[in-house]
Amino acid sequence: MQSSYNGLALPADGAPIEYTNGQFTVPDNPIIPFIEGDGTGRDIWKASQRVFDAAVEKAYGGKRAIKWFEIYAGEKAFRQFSTWLPDDSVNAARDLRVSIKGPLTTPVGGGIRSLNVALRQILDLYSCVRPVKYYSGVPSPVKHPEKLDILLFRENTEDVYSGIEFKQGSADVAKLIDFLNNDLLKGGKKQVRTDSGVGIKPISIFGTKRLVRAAIRAALDTGRKTVTLVHKGNIQKFTEGAFREWGYEVAVQEFREQTVTERESWILGNVEANPSITIEENAALIEPGLEFGTDDFRKELYAEIKAVLDSIGSTHGNGQWKKKILVNDRIADSIFQQIIIRPEDYSVLATSNLNGDYISDAAAAQVGGLGIAPGANIGDGFAVFEATHGTAPKYADKDMINPGSVILSGVMLLEFLGWKEAAKLVESALEKTIVQKTVTYDFARQLEGATKVGTSEFATRMIANM
Repeated sequence: MQSSYNGLALPADGAPIEYTNGQFTVPDNPIIPFIEGDGTGRDIWKASQRVFDAAVEKAYGGKRAIKWFEIYAGEKAFRQFSTWLPDDSVNAARDLRVSIKGPLTTPVGGGIRSLNVALRQILDLYSCVRPVKYYSGVPSPVKHPEKLDILLFRENTEDVYSGIEFKQGSADVAKLIDFLNNDLLKGGKKQVRTDSGVGIKPISIFGTKRLVRAAIRAALDTGRKTVTLVHKGNIQKFTEGAFREWGYEVAVQEFREQTVTERESWILGNVEANPSITIEENAALIEPGLEFGTDDFRKELYAEIKAVLDSIGSTHGNGQWKKKILVNDRIADSIFQQIIIRPEDYSVLATSNLNGDYISDAAAAQVGGLGIAPGANIGDGFAVFEATHGTAPKYADKDMINPGSVILSGVMLLEFLGWKEAAKLVESALEKTIVQKTVTYDFARQLEGATKVGTSEFATRMIANM
């Protein structure tokens, strides 16, 4: 480990977080790198850091303290080092393992497409974790926002975000289209138009399974009862559909004692309702219209039902499956409706990259928007907690933006460290401050009788409410 990064010495009174055999070891004085962020990030970080420090001090009376260490990315890095993402900033995030950041701009004029995506890919932060739940007093466009309480796991490194694209009109895209049309698609009706740009959408067994594995482990750790695999497999069978199939394999092969699939629950439930039911009768309930299927289809279904009863009938039957984590799946477009009309039916969502991007923001809109939506990017041995919103440059340095996204991302960080008492103080203080209608402009304009305050004053009120 270096003693300094970007010319700044590490805090002498701090210690690094260690990672050994899959476990983090957190000292009482961990050095946590932070990127304040661009635009409004400057105001937000100043307010958020005060809140975190106050909560840790109140919770532990000086026995614990975070030793903050600034690293650079975005506009501030470019001004000081002529690069958007200095190597030393990446090295510090890697060496010190756990960090937090505000919103970063997307560089103009080439180079890195997205600093956020770059950090995720460099550190292999494969799980984008987005908890979405309602806090009392927050204005919402839906009648019962309190019914939504999900933990979303979005695969972070593959899908269209892998960045494998070929520009329309380039020599590379011409070569690729020629290969597709005249080799892989030769003789078929499908052809790629020659004036196309082309992107590649990789979804792997490895990437899918480690993401779903993390989602199921989170459900076990937090006592959540369902894990839903979200996909567009009805159309994209070999990518999105494979995500679904590989996700089920993780549940059945790696978490057999703790899980039941939705289809297995139907089979077991039918036997529970009618202990004398035959396999053929069970199959007819599982697949309405079975009589119109082929003989081979019926034989496969009968074999599936027999295999389920033989393998888990004794461990999951007689209602025991109801105590397991239910693993099911939903089509991506359907889940947008489901989390509005039946939000209580969903708890942990595991999604491919692009679907997760859409769904997490749509869910956040039900409980106050991105201004209060936290997030984390987590890999094996590394974690970066972050604001989920943009930089809003027109509001920069005006002390008016809601700091809730970074503050609640800090709650996630504190929980990750195992400092649950401090995390609860921050979360409770934020909710109490909003209930008192002491809020920033985004909420004030939606709440009758609200007292509008700036970013720094909101933090001050939160600290008072601790």
